[in-house]
Amino acid sequence: FGSPIGSALISFGVGTIALVVVVLVLGFRPNMAAVRALPWYAWAGGLYGALFVSVAAYSAPRLGVGPTLILLVAGQLVAALLIDNYGLFGLARQPLTMLRLAGVALVVAGVVLVRRG
Repeated sequence: FGSPIGSALISFGVGTIALVVVVLVLGFRPNMAAVRALPWYAWAGGLYGALFVSVAAYSAPRLGVGPTLILLVAGQLVAALLIDNYGLFGLARQPLTMLRLAGVALVVAGVVLVRRG
């Protein structure tokens, strides 16, 4: 399609076909009661995935694959620290510490080093 959104569409289309084949081969039958009981944020994963792939497809030609992946991982780490700190989505609370922040800072510093290398 020649665009980041088109790239994401192809990626998700191929992934969907692959998952349908796996489901058919394994004979998987979803528990519809469990599906209906899922919290709202369980459905947001697909939207996040589409955004993630689109951003990666847009950024890689402009920044390079290395910096793009490092920035995406750094963003996920920041989100993980916030989720942990506040105990979101029913997860156990893991307080934010200077050591954890330093770890994310080192990842971001890696972007700078990779971009200048």
